[in-house]
Amino acid sequence: MVVFGTEENFKTNRRPISVGDDTYYKSEWMEAGDDPILSPTIFMIEQPANTTLVAHFHRQNQFQLFVDGSGSIGRYGIEAVTVHYAGAYTPYGPLLSGPDGLKYLTIRPVRESGGFAVPDEVASMRRGPKAHAQAGPITVMSSEELLTLTAAREDTLIPTSSDGMGIAVHTLPAHAPFAAPDMDNSQGVFVVVLAGSIVADDKNLQKWESLFITPGEPVLWAVAGNTGAQVALLLCPELHEAYR
Repeated sequence: MVVFGTEENFKTNRRPISVGDDTYYKSEWMEAGDDPILSPTIFMIEQPANTTLVAHFHRQNQFQLFVDGSGSIGRYGIEAVTVHYAGAYTPYGPLLSGPDGLKYLTIRPVRESGGFAVPDEVASMRRGPKAHAQAGPITVMSSEELLTLTAAREDTLIPTSSDGMGIAVHTLPAHAPFAAPDMDNSQGVFVVVLAGSIVADDKNLQKWESLFITPGEPVLWAVAGNTGAQVALLLCPELHEAYR
């Protein structure tokens, strides 16, 4: 499976949503149906300034890529560009936005609506392993910096664990080929463009656009664009058997 997430999709469905007494904005970037096993999805949340999203958990493994603004998750500060990972049934938060608000991509290998607030909905918690991770902030390269690249570079932010979760950043000079990483034990990998562009299957993916690739997918033809590319690779573990 290869699925693309695009700004065009975002532009067609950005809408206000009510969260408590506050108005957030939500927009899907990647959609792939509602399959309960594999339906990769990415949506952007725009959280207004100085607001609090209560601590909660989800039934699926989840990455969040914070792309603008600042704030905190629990005791940990966040700024652009930070990656946060929470495994299924792992509470995290509260998520507080700073004076400029927060924008973040929520990234899951399986589509899910809503979450479970803590402690109000703790009865929905299930026994099993819990997992947290955070990486960054990642320094996003300018077009001028990308143009100076003469060779590809791979930076591992969180080494891939035995369950298949890992985070890395690849930088590629102009027209350099891109290859999907080893996905042993992973459900797939999300590739999110941080700077420059990636051309894949005749799609020119720009900043914050993305693709999802499953293990065993035939080699995907992809190269960096005319100015090079900087991409985040988010390797998704399989849902633990305790939660299936």
